[in-house]
Amino acid sequence: MKLRHKVLVVDDEPQIRRLILAALQRADYAALEAGNAREAMAHLRAERPDVVLLDLGLPDRDGLELVPLIKRELDTTLIVVSAREATEEKVAALDLGADDYLTKPFDTEELLARVRVALRNKVTREGGPAALAAGDVTIDLLNREITKGGEPVHLTPKEFAILAQLASAAGRVVTHNQIMASVWPRESEHHVEYLRVLVRSLRQKLEQDPQRPELICNELGVGYRLRLKPA
Repeated sequence: MKLRHKVLVVDDEPQIRRLILAALQRADYAALEAGNAREAMAHLRAERPDVVLLDLGLPDRDGLELVPLIKRELDTTLIVVSAREATEEKVAALDLGADDYLTKPFDTEELLARVRVALRNKVTREGGPAALAAGDVTIDLLNREITKGGEPVHLTPKEFAILAQLASAAGRVVTHNQIMASVWPRESEHHVEYLRVLVRSLRQKLEQDPQRPELICNELGVGYRLRLKPA
C-alpha cells in the first residue's frame, strides 16, 4: 500500500489554493489547505505534513516569520511560493530555513518537480536510502510503498512511521525512545508497550515467520534493528 505524502498549501488567495490543490491531487498527494498563519500552524500540529508550500503575504502574519516557526515545530520540507521577487526576500527565506523558493506566477509542473526534488533530498539528508530490499520485502521510502513478494502491503501511518525510522538507520540499532519520539512526537509520556504492539503487527505483515523475526530484530532492552540491504 502506498501512503501518500501530505502537502499543506498556505495561501490567502482561494484561486491559487485551488490551482495548487488540483495539481497535487492529480499527482496523488494528500493535499491540505490554510488561508492564514493561524490555520497553517493548526494543520501543522494536527496533520504533520511532509511538505509545506508557503505564501509570504498572509493576512495575519508575515510568511517570513512563519518559516523558522514551522521548521522548529516539525522537520518538514518547506517551499516558499510567493509573488515577492526581490533577491533579499529569497535570501531571507532560505537563510531562515526554507528548502526552496518559487516565484509567482509559476507552472504547476515546475511546482510538482520542486516538491519531488525536495522530498528526495530530505530522504538523502536523513541518511537513509530511497529504497531498500531484503528477500521478498521492498521498502520505498520516497514513494511510501511497501511490497512483499511483489504484492503491496497495507500499513497504518504509525506502522509506516516505525518502519521508515528503522529503514533510515538500516543495520543500526534505533532505541525505543528514538522511535517513540518520532512516532508520537507530541506525547508527554511514551509507553514502550504501544511500540511493541505495532512492531508485532509489522512482523505479522512482513516476516516469513513472525515468531522468528529476521527483518525487524530485537535488541533486548534497547530497541530494534532493521536488517536490510540497499536496493
